[in-house]
Amino acid sequence: MLDLRFIRDHVEEVRAGAEAKGMTVDLKKIIEFDDRRRALILEGDTLKAKRNQISAQVGKIKREGGDASAVIAEMDSVKKRLQEIDPETREVETALNDLLLTVPNIPHASVPFGKSPAENKEVFRWGEIPTLDFPLKPHWELTDKLGIIDFNRGSKVSGAGFPFYIGKGAALERALINFFLDQAVERGYTELASPIVVNEDSVRGTGQIPDKEDLMYIVERDKFYMIPTAEVPVTNFHRDEIIPEEHLPVRYAAYTPCFRREAGSYGKDVRGLNRLHQFDKVELVKFVHPSASYEELESLREDAEHLLQLLRIPYHRLLMCAGDMGFTQAKKYDLEVWAPGQKKWLEVSSCSNFESFQARRMNIRFRPRTGGKLEILHTLNGSGLALPRIVAAIIEQYQTPEGKIIIPKVLHPYTKFEVIGSL
Repeated sequence: MLDLRFIRDHVEEVRAGAEAKGMTVDLKKIIEFDDRRRALILEGDTLKAKRNQISAQVGKIKREGGDASAVIAEMDSVKKRLQEIDPETREVETALNDLLLTVPNIPHASVPFGKSPAENKEVFRWGEIPTLDFPLKPHWELTDKLGIIDFNRGSKVSGAGFPFYIGKGAALERALINFFLDQAVERGYTELASPIVVNEDSVRGTGQIPDKEDLMYIVERDKFYMIPTAEVPVTNFHRDEIIPEEHLPVRYAAYTPCFRREAGSYGKDVRGLNRLHQFDKVELVKFVHPSASYEELESLREDAEHLLQLLRIPYHRLLMCAGDMGFTQAKKYDLEVWAPGQKKWLEVSSCSNFESFQARRMNIRFRPRTGGKLEILHTLNGSGLALPRIVAAIIEQYQTPEGKIIIPKVLHPYTKFEVIGSL
C-alpha cells in the first residue's frame, strides 16, 4: 500500500506508475474520500468543542437559576450529529482503504518501461549452453522411462499438476530442499518452518488480495488460503510488530509446498514439471532498513544465483520491465535456467524489492537507534529456489545417451547416490 499523503502529493507519478504496469486506478475518488474523511473529522472535533462549551453554559445558567431549555435543545442537536458522524466516518474510511488497496506499487526509476515479457532486459548470463552429440530428451520422457515421477497417477488422485515423486526422484527433491536450506543458513538466513494455510489478513498483507484471488486455492469453510509461496506466512511473521533498527536486516529462509491454481495456463508450457498446481520451494525473505533495500536486493539475487552456480546450471538474469512486474513490486529480477531437452529458458526464481508497500499493509515498523518516530521498513523476497523447473533442468542437462541422469556433485552428500538409472 502506498502512503496516502504520498498519493496526494504525487498524483501524476502514482498514475503513471500504475499505467506503466498496465493498470488504472481511481485517484480522484481516493482524494474525494480522503477530503470527506478529513471534513468529518474536523466537523466532529468542532462539535465536541461546542458540546463542551454548551455544557459549561448549561451549568452556569442553572447555577444562576435561569432557563436552560434552549441551550439544552442545542446540546441535543450537537449530540445527535456527533452520533451520526462516527458511522459516517467509519464508512468513508472503509471505502477509502478499499480503494487504497487497489493502487499498485510504483516501479523504481531503474526499471525499464515495457508492456510484455519480450521487453524484459537480459542483464547477465552465466554458464555455457551444453552442446551434446546425442539427441536430448525433455524431462517428462526421461522421468517416465526411469519411473521417478508419475504424472498420470497424480492426475488420477488429485488432477493435472499434482505429480508423485518416486524413489530416487523423491530423494532428489528432498536433497534439493535440504541443500537450498543449508546454503541459506550458511549465508546468514534463519530457517523457519511455517504454516501452509493462512488467513485473509495475511494474503491481504503481502498483496495477494485484492489482486490474485483467482490464482489461489481457498478453503471456504474455514476461510483459509493455501499459500502460493512461503512469502505470505514468513512476511506476516512480523505483522503489527516493531523491530529495533539494530536488529536489521532480518533474513529468513523457509521451505514449503506451494499451491497455485494457474488459471488460464494451457498448452506445451504446462507439460511435465513446467507448471504445477502443487510444488516445493525454498523462499528467502528480508526485512531491511529503507536506505539499504536496493543493496539488499542485489545481495538476495546473488544468494539465489549462487545456488545455480553450485549446481552448474546455465542461467540468465532478467531485469523485468514495468508491464511484466506484479502489483506489489518496485523492482524485480527473474532468474531463468536453460532446459536443453526443451531448448527453452525456465524461470526458477524471482527476486523482488517491495520497498514499504507490504510493510505498510502489515504495519511492520522499526525503531531508529537514535529514537524518534517509528518508521516503516522495507521487505524483499526471492525464490531460493523453486524446485520443479530446477529438477527439470537437472534431468535434461545431466542426461546421458543411455537415458540415465548424473547427479550434480554438490548434491551427492544429500542424495547418497550419484546416478539415477543405475543399480
